[in-house]
Amino acid sequence: MTGAPQTGPGWQGFLRWGPYALLGIGAFVAFATSQVLMSAAETYTAAVLTAVALGWQLAWDGALRRLPELDPRRVVYFVVRTVLATALSWLNPFFSIYAVMGYFDAGRQLPRRQRRWGLLAIAATLAASQSTVPDGPAPGSTLQLTVFLALFALHTTLALVLDRLSDQEAERHRQQKATIEALELSNSRLEQALAENATLQAQLLVQAREAGVTHERRRLAAEIHDTLAQGLAGIITQLQAAADSTDESIARTHVERAAGLARHSLGEARRSVHNLTPGPLEQRRLPEALKEVVDRRQALSGARLELVVTGTVEPLHKEIEATLLRITEEALGNAAKHADADRVAVTLSYLDDEVTLDVRDDGCGFEPGSRPPRSTSGGFGLDGMRLRAARVAGTVEIETEPGGGTAVSARVPLVRDDS
Repeated sequence: MTGAPQTGPGWQGFLRWGPYALLGIGAFVAFATSQVLMSAAETYTAAVLTAVALGWQLAWDGALRRLPELDPRRVVYFVVRTVLATALSWLNPFFSIYAVMGYFDAGRQLPRRQRRWGLLAIAATLAASQSTVPDGPAPGSTLQLTVFLALFALHTTLALVLDRLSDQEAERHRQQKATIEALELSNSRLEQALAENATLQAQLLVQAREAGVTHERRRLAAEIHDTLAQGLAGIITQLQAAADSTDESIARTHVERAAGLARHSLGEARRSVHNLTPGPLEQRRLPEALKEVVDRRQALSGARLELVVTGTVEPLHKEIEATLLRITEEALGNAAKHADADRVAVTLSYLDDEVTLDVRDDGCGFEPGSRPPRSTSGGFGLDGMRLRAARVAGTVEIETEPGGGTAVSARVPLVRDDS
């Protein structure tokens, strides 16, 4: 009660207007019984003190609403009002109705250490007024003292119990307020985090879009390199051979090969643009598609090409097969253009959880650190093979040395085709 959180319009209204109401009720009952309980002088004194108590209350009415909670002037107000209430209760016990207001007001007007002294003063006032009722024990007698002490103990116990309950209620209110403030802070941080998350999401969308564009550009660049560039190189080689040949039939053969390469390259370019399955894989599995590629290269090359398949052949995911096929085409193309090899071996191996592809030649090899950077003039093939393998969680390794040949080794996960 005394230490409870004094919130809400009803409670605030009682704290403000309660002293006036209780003083009025106490004065009405006291003066109504004045002929029985008070002499003429006591009645006059009570009237004066009632006027003083009313004036004191009016004088502090506005100030109490403006003063800080721990302002020392609140103690002055409470002490003077309690003294007035005690004096009035001494003149007529019914003025103790006004003194009861101290129970409700002690927690608001007194500091924590002084509050219980104020409650004890109110309890003593009420006990004294109740132990001096008419026809009660004789004033100053042992019986009156006993009654006073019993009533004082009762009022003190009630006051302290109510004060303790009020403290607990105030602590619960404080904890509730702290919890609400913590929740508000958490909500504020959550809103901030959501706003930051929305910003990050927008940035991620932009980055994903840019990454998608970059990925598609790389895919098209690799496909163009593996189809158009390789095909055009073969066409140029066949046309150059036809131009250099003095035999009309041999020249015609080279021209026909160039025309076949052009048609094949055109078809592969269209498939690449639309991200379709490479032509050799449309109706075949990977070993048959590699056999077709090796045979086609064999017809255009002076080197001897061989294909070896080991392990249990299994249907692979289309993307895995397309990756290995394009790496093979690129490796064979590089061998034809740069290696000057007599023999090229292609080995496809099906293992427990991965597939390996090895393309080895006995050509001139090269110095790994001296290959040209990627540009319009070349150097894209090795990077292209690695990028293709990386897209399916695979790797490509190059082993070579000048005069010792070149080995291209690709390793990709064995992902079966469920279709």
